[in-house]
Amino acid sequence: MKDRTIICRCGDLTLEDLQQLIREGFTTLDELKRISRLGMGPCRGSTCLELVAREISRLTGVGIGQIKMPTNRPLLTGIKLAELAGEGDD
Repeated sequence: MKDRTIICRCGDLTLEDLQQLIREGFTTLDELKRISRLGMGPCRGSTCLELVAREISRLTGVGIGQIKMPTNRPLLTGIKLAELAGEGDD
């Protein structure tokens, strides 16, 4: 892959950016997620987390099976103010 290859489309994270973060010591998916918002876009990491895990493995020598996948939380949905205010409650 070329360095300017987009790894996370939602966060516009390139391979070059990812490699730099790993060199700086961010070597887990949770750390990378927190520092770069990797996997936090609309796809929730469905296209990038596996690619990032492979790159972590390649650069750190840690086996791919030892890389822990981050917790996937459900998307938030909106709530109407009237529901919060209790309007319509009997």
